[in-house]
Amino acid sequence: MKRRLNLRIRRRSGAGRRAGAALALTALTVPLTVALGSTAQAATASACTAARGPYQKQAEKFLGLRVDGRQSASDCRAIRAFQTSHGITPDIGYAGPVTWGVMRVVAQQKAAGHHPNKDHKCPTNKGRIACVDLTRQLSWIQDGSRLVFGPVPIRSGRNGYETRTGAKKIYWRHLHHVSTLYHVAMPYSQFFDGGQAFHSISGSVWSAPGSHGCVNMRTGDAKKYWSLLRTGDDVQVFGRKPGT
Repeated sequence: MKRRLNLRIRRRSGAGRRAGAALALTALTVPLTVALGSTAQAATASACTAARGPYQKQAEKFLGLRVDGRQSASDCRAIRAFQTSHGITPDIGYAGPVTWGVMRVVAQQKAAGHHPNKDHKCPTNKGRIACVDLTRQLSWIQDGSRLVFGPVPIRSGRNGYETRTGAKKIYWRHLHHVSTLYHVAMPYSQFFDGGQAFHSISGSVWSAPGSHGCVNMRTGDAKKYWSLLRTGDDVQVFGRKPGT
């Protein structure tokens, strides 16, 4: 009788342990907002700062907001949305130097329109050529004076790893390249100067501080460059990236 009772207790205990384990596993898969309830919601709501940034007025003007230099809830949401879409962290709606720097670059990129080579800084006597404007963080492909593709936003080298300027040529292409130095994927790589290449990245091309010298591109743009350029094609890099 005792042995049967002990067996029942062990069975119940085992079932309890299994139920506890299942409950623990379920807890791991519950969304954070559900698990924390109002605490998580409060944390999310407080992520938008009420602090006025040093570039508050500039950010308000860029975003088409009322320019009064005061941080309102609507200002913060608009600045934060810009930060999130352009990969700026922390994205809390604070109009700091990084945010304003990206806004200035984006404004220049928009102003370039469909005439990025208006100042004739990229040669028009070499046929097919990829142009890289470090100042405006733009790149495009032209054939003579005819615009073939772009302009598209890029991210060049950060301070200390600047993308080198001058006349280059694509000398090697590797569709599924992986960096041996940084051990990161570099899809659609087209090398034009030592280890510097056009290639796509998974993150934002506007995010600071920049690459290790490569010309980072959005996936669709890098894919288009891959289809339009060939080994031996010219590349012209000019200008200077802000902050380098």
